[in-house]
Amino acid sequence: MTRSPFLRFSPVAAALLAAITLAGCAASADPDRRFAGLITPYRMEVVQGNVVTQEMAAQLRPGLTREQVRGLLGSPLLADVFHADRWDYVFTIRRQGAAPQRRHVTVLFQNDKVLSFEAPQLPSEREFVDAIDVAKVERRSVPLALSDDQLRQLPLPKPAETAAAPAGSAASAPARAYPPLEPLPAR
Repeated sequence: MTRSPFLRFSPVAAALLAAITLAGCAASADPDRRFAGLITPYRMEVVQGNVVTQEMAAQLRPGLTREQVRGLLGSPLLADVFHADRWDYVFTIRRQGAAPQRRHVTVLFQNDKVLSFEAPQLPSEREFVDAIDVAKVERRSVPLALSDDQLRQLPLPKPAETAAAPAGSAASAPARAYPPLEPLPAR
């Protein structure tokens, strides 16, 4: 009776399987490590708190009310009952392919008015978007208005033709009268 080759090498196969399994466990413990150098496990994107940018912080000044601050920065992530005159805006983001970010802005109140605020170096809105953009697609900003030179280069509109249109065309149709959208004031 001959033994099958599989049964003869089964301890070796078991050891190899155990080594691969342990390597997989070790790779999943470190978020930057890839399994077998090829596979990156999915990491859920975690965003907590309010994004506070330079533009938002520039509008914050002493004397604003709590409601005005809430309108500018949103509701604070931390508003402690024991420190009622302090609001903490904490922002964290972990996104696969981008560096994790963490910021902390503290607003101090006195008599429901802003007394002072502490903000670290905050990014502008464009810098923030660039920092979390994992696609790194080059975007060209399109101007929303034409410059004076561009306006001068546009062709002038053709004057309306004054020749009489045929009787059945839309140009000869009587102007339509529509009822007003709002009632006319009483006289």
